[in-house]
Amino acid sequence: MLPLYEDNHIIIVSKRSGEIVQGDKTGDEPLSETVKQYIKEKYHKPGNVFLGVVHRLDRPVWGLVVFAKTSKALTRLNKMFKEGQVHKTYWAITKNAPPAEEGVLTDWLVRNERQNKSYAHPQEVPNAKKAVLKYRVIAHSDRYHLIEVNLLTGRHHQIRCQLANMGCAIKGDLKYGASRSNPDGSISLLARRIMFVHPVSKENIVVEAPLPPNDKLWEALASAVIP
Repeated sequence: MLPLYEDNHIIIVSKRSGEIVQGDKTGDEPLSETVKQYIKEKYHKPGNVFLGVVHRLDRPVWGLVVFAKTSKALTRLNKMFKEGQVHKTYWAITKNAPPAEEGVLTDWLVRNERQNKSYAHPQEVPNAKKAVLKYRVIAHSDRYHLIEVNLLTGRHHQIRCQLANMGCAIKGDLKYGASRSNPDGSISLLARRIMFVHPVSKENIVVEAPLPPNDKLWEALASAVIP
């Protein structure tokens, strides 16, 4: 857990692959508790620390997570996320190239709770939710492609499912058709950038996540994009 931005109302951290944002049936300590402990120690706070979970990232994904430090920020951020006022950009590494260098994907996703997996359909079906994202290829290597994704909706496993449905399973994502896992159990998906107007101060907030550490493929592909 790496804090990247903090003020009186919000804190934005970089999540490592393998960390869970909120507690689940595994019983593993969630990132929310790690951040609470960080705040408690940094500010010598007695008693319980308030921390609101605003959104989540899948366990094997790297990148940015926003938490609210006050109830006012939590209420406003929840509304902003729901209304699409928070702009999230993701980077994904795929082995297959998309059919076009850029485009918009629109699918209807059905979530299977038992499998913890979503399935894409070309038209509306029972229990489906519309999923829309924009993508563009921003770098290539001999064997892999770096795709930038901007979410226009927020659905369960949306990027993983929609890219796989396009024939571009994310590297390491066995659940959605990758041929092999990554050695560290991660998938090559990074919540790279987040932009929004601060819910209290009204400042423009732009935060970028660092690349996954000690990963030569990420570094090689990103070097074509980052000056």
